[in-house]
Amino acid sequence: MLINLDRIDQYIAMATDYLPAADAAARLGVSLATLYAYVSRGKIDSRPGADGRSREYRADDVAALIDRRQAGRGAAQGAAHSLTWGLPVMETRISLIRPHGHYYRGQSALTLAQSGATLEDTARLLWDAQNDDPFAAAPVRAWPAGLAVLLRQENLPPLERTAAALPLLALSAPHSHAAHAEQGRLCAAQLLRESAALLSGGKASRQPIHTSLAARWSPADGELPALVRCALVLCADHELNASAFATRVAASTGASLHAGASAGLAALSGPQHGGATARAHALIQLSLRQRQPDELVREYLRRGDALAGFGHPLYPDGDPRARLLLDQLQALHLRRSAMRGIQQLIAAVEHQCGLRPSLDFALAAIVTIYGGSPEVGLALFAAGRMAGWLAHALEQRASGGLIRPRATYAGIPPARGR
Repeated sequence: MLINLDRIDQYIAMATDYLPAADAAARLGVSLATLYAYVSRGKIDSRPGADGRSREYRADDVAALIDRRQAGRGAAQGAAHSLTWGLPVMETRISLIRPHGHYYRGQSALTLAQSGATLEDTARLLWDAQNDDPFAAAPVRAWPAGLAVLLRQENLPPLERTAAALPLLALSAPHSHAAHAEQGRLCAAQLLRESAALLSGGKASRQPIHTSLAARWSPADGELPALVRCALVLCADHELNASAFATRVAASTGASLHAGASAGLAALSGPQHGGATARAHALIQLSLRQRQPDELVREYLRRGDALAGFGHPLYPDGDPRARLLLDQLQALHLRRSAMRGIQQLIAAVEHQCGLRPSLDFALAAIVTIYGGSPEVGLALFAAGRMAGWLAHALEQRASGGLIRPRATYAGIPPARGR
C-alpha cells in the first residue's frame, strides 16, 4: 500500500487555521524565501503572529498548494482527484469553508445563525441581493390546480412530494428563465417559500419560513421555531457539494431555476448525501434502546461499519454546525432522558474513535427530541439548502458557459484501423 505523504501533510495542516513560517515551508518543501514569494503573489494568506513580530500562514492555503503540486504530476490524475474532496474545480463567490466554520459571502454562517438571522436574510446574502428584498415583492399564490391531486397524497415523503411538484410549479412561475438578476431573485424568493411549504406539507405564506415549518411539525413547542431558524441558516449552503454541483450543471444549460432545484433535490435523495440524516437517526434510536452505548459503538467498530453522522472530511476538529445546534438542543432539553442518551452516544464515539458529530447527526438529534420521523430531518436540511442551490443557479446563470467536463476512457479500445 502506497502512502501519500503530501496528503497526510495536508490533513495535518488542516487541523489548525494558521502555521508558523517554518512549519508552512516544511510542509511545502520550499525555502522561507519561496514561502514569502507565495504570499506576495496572493497564493497564501498570512497574519501577524502571537508575539507581534513573526507572521503565521493560513494552513488550508498551504494544503491547496500541496494539492496543486500533486495535480501537476499528472493532469488526468489531478482532474480525477478534484471530483472527490479534491482540488477546487470552479470559482464561486457564494460560500467558503474553513476548518473552524463556513462563510456566506465573507460572513460567518455561525455568527449569522447565533445573531438571529432568518433563512430569508441568509438567502438575500447568498443571492447578493444588496438592498433588494425579493421576499417583499414576491407574490404568494395558491397552488396551481394541477398540484391538487399530488398534494392529497399524504403518504408521499417530503422530498418525493417536492420533487414531483417542482416541474408543475415551473409551468406557471414567472421569471423562471429570466436573465435579469432582479427578476431571477424574485423567482427564487417565491420558489424558496413554495418549496419549504411543499417539504412541510403546508401552504406558502408570508410568514418567516422557520415559523411556518415549526408550526407544521410541532405546533405546541414554543422553543422550536428558534431552533429551526438556526438549523436552516446553517444548512443554507456548503460550497460545491454534490447537490450544488448538480444544480450548477443544470443551470449551465439554461434550464429554469425550478429545473436546477430539481437537480439538487435528485442528488440529495441519494444515500451518500441526504441519506446520512436517516442513518444517523437510526443509530440514535438504536443507541437509546441500550443502557450504555459503549458496547454498541464497539460492535460497530469491530464490524467495520460506519458510525453514521460522525466525522467530516472538511472539519478535522469536529463540525462546528453540529456543535452549535447540539449546544442549543442541550440547553433546551438538558434533563430529558433522550438528550442524555444522545450525549452518551456522542461521548462513547469520541472516546473510542475520536470522531465528533456532523450536521446530519445534529438534525437527527433534533428530530429525535421532538418526536419527528427521519424524513423531517432531511426535509429541514432541504428547506435550508434550497437557498444555496438557488444561489448557485443564479451565479452560474450570470457567469454563463456550459459545464461539460471530459472523461478519461478506460474501457475496451477500438479495433485497429477503425
